[in-house]
Amino acid sequence: MERKKIINVLITSILCCFVLTSFGQSNTDFSTQNSSKNSFQYVDLTTASANSVHAVVHIQTEFLKKTSAWEDFFGGSFWEDFFGDMGSTQYPVKAAGSGVLISPDGYILTNNHVVEDAQKVTVTLNDKKEYDAQIIGTDPFSDLALIKIEASSLPFLPFGNSDNVKVGEWVIAVGNPFNLTSTVTAGIVSAKARNLSILGEGNNGLESFIQTDAAVNQGNSGGALVNSQGELIGINTAIASGNGYYTGYSFAVPSNIARKVADDLKNHGFVQRAFLGVTFTEIDSKKAAELHLNDVKGILISEISEYGAASKTDMMAGDILLKFNNYDINSLSELYEVLYQYSPGNKVTLTYLHNDEIKKSEVELLNNKGSISIVENDIQNINELFGAEFKDLTDRELNYYRIKGGVKVESLQDGILANAGIKEGFIITAVNNRVISNISTFNEYFNKNTYTYITLEGVYDNGYYRYTYTIQMP
Repeated sequence: MERKKIINVLITSILCCFVLTSFGQSNTDFSTQNSSKNSFQYVDLTTASANSVHAVVHIQTEFLKKTSAWEDFFGGSFWEDFFGDMGSTQYPVKAAGSGVLISPDGYILTNNHVVEDAQKVTVTLNDKKEYDAQIIGTDPFSDLALIKIEASSLPFLPFGNSDNVKVGEWVIAVGNPFNLTSTVTAGIVSAKARNLSILGEGNNGLESFIQTDAAVNQGNSGGALVNSQGELIGINTAIASGNGYYTGYSFAVPSNIARKVADDLKNHGFVQRAFLGVTFTEIDSKKAAELHLNDVKGILISEISEYGAASKTDMMAGDILLKFNNYDINSLSELYEVLYQYSPGNKVTLTYLHNDEIKKSEVELLNNKGSISIVENDIQNINELFGAEFKDLTDRELNYYRIKGGVKVESLQDGILANAGIKEGFIITAVNNRVISNISTFNEYFNKNTYTYITLEGVYDNGYYRYTYTIQMP
């Protein structure tokens, strides 16, 4: 009997061990599988953040704001329409933003709207040292500007390749929102090649933004968008918000475009922008059906300039551009992001659909004058540019018109002023809200900046009514 009990206990123990071993093995397999399914890669942003805060600077600007006397005394310009211009006053206004050191000798990238029309620019580093900055050049087309401080051995951010940025990639935004210096926020890349139509109507601005959900607010403009390796992949420029504060998404100019603009402003004082000489139309499903296309791919060639770069190929209106070098092109913003990394004289390969056949052509890019020569920031011939003869106002005319300065359109030929409806005798008192005192300041304004659209403000001979014209530049 005792012997039988002993045998039963041994058998039970063996069975229990087998079950426990099997369960343990199964549980281990399940845990391994579950761990594999839920594993994630930890992204350390601390090193990138530590380096970036030392390379991102706080920019403070001072500029003059002009108001009419009616606005100063009565809080508005309603009475000006009835009683005429009582003159204007100017007073200093301060603003702030961010910038990114891109070299140890003090070159700083920022947004054009941060320093535009600034009379004084002050830069504060993360170690609280302050410097007066010089504006090297501005590019309203991309909303970028290059400024410089006199210093050496400064911390700076190396450029990354924005073409390699992937949707879902972790990034940090570094800047000075609300004058809170050295602020770092994190998020992911939400989209690429975004066009928001915030830099102007039509083709007035280059828009192909990197979209992120990293928090960006007022004061972040001109700051850095940085990848996890600590490389500069964008210049923070805008937020999507109805109230001016961060509500979910922010937008940055890709670093490949920013580097091209910075190099050109530094070396030439003016961006050497390349053109294909082609007008494009985007393709959606409806347009694809109209064109009997099998896929909604590429962009439609609507028109080819007679003197443009593409005119030297067999490309025709109605063809579909599919690739620019090795980059797939499915929107205008994707094309611009790639095209504006190149200069006149560079050769690129275009892949396009021509008569149901995929073809390739090598194209030498040209500038907007149809050549590959360097466009220097020389003094322009304002008379030729506008198709007009201008003259400074005499003291007697200034008193008569009750204005402090301006230039008078003495005569008109065929040109952009006449096409805009401006008549002889018009007195230009401001360009893009900047006061014009005389022909010298008028010339200087257009030699420092390039615009696709401008707004001219002024008066006619009666001096009572103020007129505004928005003009597309050639």
